[in-house]
Amino acid sequence: MVDHTYMALALRLAEQGLYSTQPNPRVGCVIVKNQQIIGQGAHLEAGEPHAEVLALREAAAEAKDADVYVTLEPCNHYGRTPPCVDALIEAGVRRVVVAMQDPNPLVAGAGIKRLQAQGIQVETGLMEQEALALNPGFISQMVHGMPYVRSKIAASLDGRTALINGKSQWITGEAARNDVQHWRAQAGAIITGIGTVLVDNPTMNVRLDNTIRQPLRIIIDSQLRTPVNCNILNSIEQAPVLIVYAIDANKRHAALSAAGAELLCLSKTQGQVDLTALLKHLVKNNVNEILLEAGQGLNGAFLQADLIDEFIFYYAPKLMGADAQGMFAIPALTEMSKAIDLEILDIRQCGLDIRLRAKPKR
Repeated sequence: MVDHTYMALALRLAEQGLYSTQPNPRVGCVIVKNQQIIGQGAHLEAGEPHAEVLALREAAAEAKDADVYVTLEPCNHYGRTPPCVDALIEAGVRRVVVAMQDPNPLVAGAGIKRLQAQGIQVETGLMEQEALALNPGFISQMVHGMPYVRSKIAASLDGRTALINGKSQWITGEAARNDVQHWRAQAGAIITGIGTVLVDNPTMNVRLDNTIRQPLRIIIDSQLRTPVNCNILNSIEQAPVLIVYAIDANKRHAALSAAGAELLCLSKTQGQVDLTALLKHLVKNNVNEILLEAGQGLNGAFLQADLIDEFIFYYAPKLMGADAQGMFAIPALTEMSKAIDLEILDIRQCGLDIRLRAKPKR
């Protein structure tokens, strides 16, 4: 039970890096001796000291024969910083309790084995599920070579996301819209579609106090119809913009580039953007968590390609009717067996609205 208490603190410390560590994992560490906390630390930014190093600095000489609680297996390789395993061995710690093994092939158990080879007791798996939930993007990148994609959808209780004319501002209330800012802040990139840009003209930035990092903003625009004076491009000094297209039918590449956008052509059949190729491109460029904020067309395309890892539904106490737009534009289903089954992760209230998180059953 005591071990749970210290690991829970390490997990809370790791959450301090929720908005800032990408592409690195969020990690927390607590060092304990004689039932007293003598050191603690959290990894906050890529290139900065890891959680174990910060905790060891605080513990100083007292770290000898101490117990260490860390949310992710200590690294055993040189990256931007030296291996944490070396620091733990040099400090002479007695025991290391690890929540989860590092999925990075450069580590993947090697850190644990190195500690054990030096006579340090290692225990793994304590509060593993909580540790896994902290770093879905990092894990997806290392295990699948793909980023973790969350699809955020605001809808009425009858599942409608926009009126028949495309208007959708505002379905949900202020509390739900503020909650979305936290998901944006966690993401390495926010993806929207040209339809949303043309109808809603959003900015798609993070609007939290003391925001230290703005995610990349991506517009999926198969025919390059993005207006040069849209809000996303007008705020390009806040955060970079990537426009992904298939066909430059109207020769607008130069104008959009001059407006500050980066452009990427990823075409597949029928003049559509290759979404899988886009995600692979992003993960190679260290974007491992993505928030999809789009209309039924792009949502449907991601769903059909099986590229959504998690749904965040915000349901407002409204009814918008059968002619309003739905969540996903996909071919009509004729058998219930073809319906996409979901696993509900969490349900809670945001002001007057309800937030429901779910994952597709695979």
